[in-house]
Amino acid sequence: MGLHDHHHLSLSESGGPQTQARAFRVSLSLLGTLLGGALLINSMIARYLFDQGENHAEIMAFLGAVLLSAPIVYHALHSLLTGHSHMDELVALAIIAAFATRDYRVAGTVAFFMLLAELIETRTALGARASIESLIRITPTRACLLEAEGRERQIETSQLHAGQVVRVRPGDNIPADGAVVRGESTVNQATITGESLPVDKAVGSPVYAGTSNLMGVLDIEVATAGKDTTLGRVQSLIIQAESTKIPIMRIIDRYVHWYTPTILMVAAIIFAFSGSLERAIAALIIACPCALILATPTAMVAALSCAARLGILVKNVADLEAAGNLNAIVFDKTGTLTTGQLAVTRLTPLAGVDPAEMLTAAASAEQFSKHPTAQALVEVARQAKLTLSRPENFEEISGRGVRAQVEGKSIAVGRENWLESLGVDLSQVSSADYRPPEGISVMYVAREKRCIGWIGMEDRTRQEARGAVGELAELGIKRLVMVTGDRLAVATRVAAEMGCTEVKAECLPHEKLHLVKELQKDGYQVAVVGDGVNDAPALAAGDLGVAMGAAGSDVAINSASIALMNNDLGRLSFLVRLSRITRRVVVQNLAFGVLFIILGLFFTGKGWIPPILAVILHLVSSLVIVFNSARLVRFGEDQSSVATDADAPGRPADDRPADRTAAGLATSV
Repeated sequence: MGLHDHHHLSLSESGGPQTQARAFRVSLSLLGTLLGGALLINSMIARYLFDQGENHAEIMAFLGAVLLSAPIVYHALHSLLTGHSHMDELVALAIIAAFATRDYRVAGTVAFFMLLAELIETRTALGARASIESLIRITPTRACLLEAEGRERQIETSQLHAGQVVRVRPGDNIPADGAVVRGESTVNQATITGESLPVDKAVGSPVYAGTSNLMGVLDIEVATAGKDTTLGRVQSLIIQAESTKIPIMRIIDRYVHWYTPTILMVAAIIFAFSGSLERAIAALIIACPCALILATPTAMVAALSCAARLGILVKNVADLEAAGNLNAIVFDKTGTLTTGQLAVTRLTPLAGVDPAEMLTAAASAEQFSKHPTAQALVEVARQAKLTLSRPENFEEISGRGVRAQVEGKSIAVGRENWLESLGVDLSQVSSADYRPPEGISVMYVAREKRCIGWIGMEDRTRQEARGAVGELAELGIKRLVMVTGDRLAVATRVAAEMGCTEVKAECLPHEKLHLVKELQKDGYQVAVVGDGVNDAPALAAGDLGVAMGAAGSDVAINSASIALMNNDLGRLSFLVRLSRITRRVVVQNLAFGVLFIILGLFFTGKGWIPPILAVILHLVSSLVIVFNSARLVRFGEDQSSVATDADAPGRPADDRPADRTAAGLATSV
C-alpha cells in the first residue's frame, strides 16, 4: 500500500491473517519511524550540548533523515514509474529539496511527521475495518458434532456439512445456519438481524451462524456452513461494499494527475517571488492533499459500520449515497407492510349460537389442514384455551374448505359458494346484521347443513410500519405507494392505515415493474421495498431495492441493493437519515480540506509557516477529518429496535396481535 493511498483501504485486505500481517507491517514501520526520530533527536542534543559533536550530529541527522525519507521517496518513484499518481511526490520533492540544501534535520523532521501521520491514519483505518470485521468474523472455529449414540466430537467448522447435528451450549456462538432439533434457549442474534432483544428458540426454529446462545443447550441440524451461511454472505457483501466508490471519489481519481503539476507551479511561483527555498518546501508539504483523500472513504467506512450494527446490509456505498436522494418509495403489501400471515379478527355467530361453541367446532374440523386459514383458526382456539375434538372422516377440498364429523355432527368450514353447493342455507348471514364487511377474508361455518356464523380473518399490519411510513413522509418522501395483488377493498384499508399516499391493487409482477418505471420517467428517485422473492423484478428496477427480513434468504440478499436483516421498517427511515448525515460529513471534510490547502499555501507563501510547522499542521488536518468521520459510527446508538421475537425470520411474523385477538375471544367466549 502506498504512503497515502487511503482510498484503497479495503476489507478485502483485512480478513483474519491479512489483518494481522498488515498490523505487523504497521508495527515495523512504527519501529523504523521511532528509530529515525531517535537519531534526529540525538543529533540535536549532540549539536547543542557537545562542543566537538557537530560532525557526529550531522552524521546522525543524515542517517535519521535517510531512514525516515527512504519509504516516502521510494513510493513516490514507484508511483511515477508505474504511472499511478498518489500525490506523495509533493512530499518527496520537499524532502529531496531539503537534502539538496544539506538541511538534514528539516528533511528528517518532515519525513518523521509525515510517516507518523500515515501510521496514525493507517491504525485508524485498521480500527475502522476491525470494528466492521468484529461484526462478521464471529463464527467459532470449532463445533461440537453429535455422532451415533449421543457421542460428541470436536471438529473444525470448515468440515461441517448439511444434515449433521451440532450441540451448542450456553455462552457458545452458533457455528452454522440450521434449525433446532432438540432443546430450548434464548439466542442473541443482533449481529445478523440487528434486533436489540434476544429471541426465544425451540424445536423447528431457525438459527444463524455467529449468533450467541444465551441459556439452554441446543442441538442444531446444519443447513449451511462456512461461506454459504447468512453470516458468510454478509461478510462477502460488506467486503464488496467497502471496495466500491461513490461518484465524488471517482471525480478525485479522475483529476488527481492535474493536482501535482499545479502545486509544483505554485511552489515555483512562491520560490521565484520570495527567493526562499524553505517557503517552497513548506508549500509542497502543506499542499499534500491527505485531508481531501481521507474525506470520503473515512466517512463511508464509518457509515457502513453504523449500518451493519443495526442490521442494514449495504452492498455498494453508491447505494448508501442514493438513499439520501429518495423522493418516492414503492411498498409491497404482503410481508412488508403486513405480516404476511392471517389472523382471526372477527367472530360472528348467529343468534342462539355460543361463540365458543362455533369456534370449537370450526377449529376441530380444521385441525388436520395445513392451509393458513386453518392454522390461524386452530391457533386462536388454543389461545382461547378451548378443548378441540378429533375430527372423523376429514376431507379438504382445495381452495374451498374442509368438512368432517366432530362429535358425531357434520361440520363444514369454507367459502360461501362452496357451502351453498353443499345445500347449506346462508340466507341469515346475508342480512344487514350479519353481513361481513369489505376487506376481510370470511370463512362460513355450517353444522348439520345449517350455517351457525362466520369467522373473519385479516393479514395484520406490522405494528411499527405505520410509524415508519410517517417518518419517511416527514423526511420529505413525496410519494409513498403501496402495491399488492390483493383486492382493492383490502388494499385501500391497509394503505389508509399505513398512511400511504397512493395504492395500486390487483397488481401483477409486470405491472409493479411498469409502475416503478413510470415513477422514474416522472423524475422520481424510487426505492422499492419488498420481500425479495416475488418482488425481485421491481427490486432490481428501482433506483434502490430494499429487501425485508433478509436473514437466511438467498433471494432477498441477492435481489436487492440493500437488505434489512429483520422486518423492522423503521430501519428504512434510519437509512435515509444516515445517508444524508454521511453526505453532510463528506461535504464538511472536503470543504475543510480545500480551505486548509488554500490558506496553507497563502501562509507559506507569506513565510508564516516553516516546513516543520507545515508537517504538524498536515497531521492535524488529517486527524480532524478522521475524527469528524468517526462521529458516524455512533450515529443512531439510541435507535431502539422494535423488532422482537415475532419479527425473527422464519417465525410467525407478528404473533403479538394474534395474542391480543385470542385474549379478546377468550373473554367473549
